[in-house]
Amino acid sequence: MKPSFLLAALLVGQASWPVWSRQPPPPQPPPPQPSDAFRISVNVDLVVLHPTVRDANGGFVPDLREGNFEIYEDGVRQVIGLFQHEDIPVTVGLVVDHSGSMRPKLDYVIAAARAFVHSSSPQDEMFVINFNEKVTLGLPAAMRFTNRPDLLAQAISSSPATGQTALYDAIAQAQERLQAGSRDKKVLIVVSDGGDNASTHTLQDVLKTAGQSTALIYTIGIFDANDADRNPGVLRRLARATGGEAFFPEQLEEAVDICDAIARDIRHQYTLGYVSTNTALSGRYRSIRVVAHAPDNKGKLIVRTRSGYIAEPHPPKASSQ
Repeated sequence: MKPSFLLAALLVGQASWPVWSRQPPPPQPPPPQPSDAFRISVNVDLVVLHPTVRDANGGFVPDLREGNFEIYEDGVRQVIGLFQHEDIPVTVGLVVDHSGSMRPKLDYVIAAARAFVHSSSPQDEMFVINFNEKVTLGLPAAMRFTNRPDLLAQAISSSPATGQTALYDAIAQAQERLQAGSRDKKVLIVVSDGGDNASTHTLQDVLKTAGQSTALIYTIGIFDANDADRNPGVLRRLARATGGEAFFPEQLEEAVDICDAIARDIRHQYTLGYVSTNTALSGRYRSIRVVAHAPDNKGKLIVRTRSGYIAEPHPPKASSQ
């Protein structure tokens, strides 16, 4: 997988093209091979972040300006070149565990998905990935995305809950599927116990892809205290790496409120971008820290954003011969 950080032009409504490219792509690029249909694009010039800022009481802080933020990459302060605080449309993937242990819990998951859709923007586009030991698309083949609660609920309920768990394969497919979305901001919501006993992909595979993408991952850990397959640590790592958040409801009924909270979190995020002072595209991981200062010194602010990214080399230029 390759990096996919959005260019500033995307965020002001222009057509979508790869994020580290300085020029738009040729008007008629060669068609991709089937295995590359949703390949994450290369080249990042502008690193884009979607931080959530809260006050000491946990409330959203809506009135910050560019001057209230500082961005540090590997400890070096960066110059902010992009600042927005708008409710922009989102491509969302709902990744739902359908292994045998989830059978009695799916009704709550469906109710939570409905709550998320009702709290989202009408311009959002969504898809469903269901998984047990196999990974399947929930929506009909002819329907890539929708924002209708009834269709999303049907997409989740149509798959039986049985078998083992291929969590990493499901996330890998969802990460690819996100790139087919037309919205500049992209989010995955993963509902699972965090265990995996059937994937060909590894946790490192999906974490690496997360480091090459701007997509946020929110996780909801649903498991019993005696569930031997539960792995909350995996769910925390996925969320922390991308700037999302991990939730662990004590009661299944809480999943509805959690999905509503995730939708509000997405709506209240800022968008910041910078061109890194480090021009060496070595493929190494770079850590990111964002600091926000409250106007009039009204107290300490808590910023949640992705922990870093992987700076891949530019692809070779196509030969003109």
